Amino acid sequence: MSAPATRTPGTLRMLLLSSRPLSWVNTAYPFAAAYLLTTGGIDAAWVIGTLYFLIPYNLAMYGINDVFDYESDLRNPRKGGVEGALLDRRFHRITLWAAVAANVPFLAVLAFLGSPLSWLVLAVSVFAVIAYSAPGLRFKERPFLDSITSSTHFVSPAVYALVLAGAQFTPGLWAVLGAFFLWGMASQAFGAVQDIIPDREGGLSSIATVLGGKTVVRLAFAAYAAAGALMLLTPWPALLGALLAVPYLLNLVPFLGITDERSEEANTGWKRFLKLNFLTGFLVTMLLIWYWPSR
Repeated sequence: MSAPATRTPGTLRMLLLSSRPLSWVNTAYPFAAAYLLTTGGIDAAWVIGTLYFLIPYNLAMYGINDVFDYESDLRNPRKGGVEGALLDRRFHRITLWAAVAANVPFLAVLAFLGSPLSWLVLAVSVFAVIAYSAPGLRFKERPFLDSITSSTHFVSPAVYALVLAGAQFTPGLWAVLGAFFLWGMASQAFGAVQDIIPDREGGLSSIATVLGGKTVVRLAFAAYAAAGALMLLTPWPALLGALLAVPYLLNLVPFLGITDERSEEANTGWKRFLKLNFLTGFLVTMLLIWYWPSR
């Protein structure tokens, strides 16, 4: 009689770890901020969308990844904590079912609240989440497409919010979205460097395993720089966002000459990257508050 009670907390704990709580804000914030700036207020769509991109979306994105990356995760020393769950096989089926059960109700309501164009954007967003890790698609194993798909995971919630709220897509807004997309590509590419050895041992391909750590770090550096340059095309005070690229560029400097044999050392930069995201989120919020009166 006590066995189910013992298993349930373990299952819930693993689902929580698999959803990467530290990363929830990375998808919920773009939606919430973009929608709020467009409409100027909070409504049912904002609440439902923010909740969806906070937890169910991340459970699907990272849960699917943890299930189908299990073999390589076994060889990866950084798995099993805040940087990624090592999802025991006995949790694989329930994780996939939980992802479906958590996502479908939200998607149904959002579809009801939206329009055909918002449905299309949301469909692209959900497809990117599935395609990144699911067997038969595995976009994460297709160099460059892996970075593009990963960036879509974080930019698409903002695009969806803008379409759902009926925003006008000005050149400045396109510049912001383009900078955000380049940031996402650079971040995924750099993150892949630290996993070159376990990914190769697990038979997985990535932009880093194919191109090598040194090349990928330099490409990421160029993408961060291009993102900063794009922000210079936005109106005041948004153009100050160009300065936010500087810490990310400095973070990569020590790894510009990294070899594949020392690729695990990039984890030090990755941990700094995770901290930088919180600082950047705070500074972006300050810019949005500054911008709000002039909208």
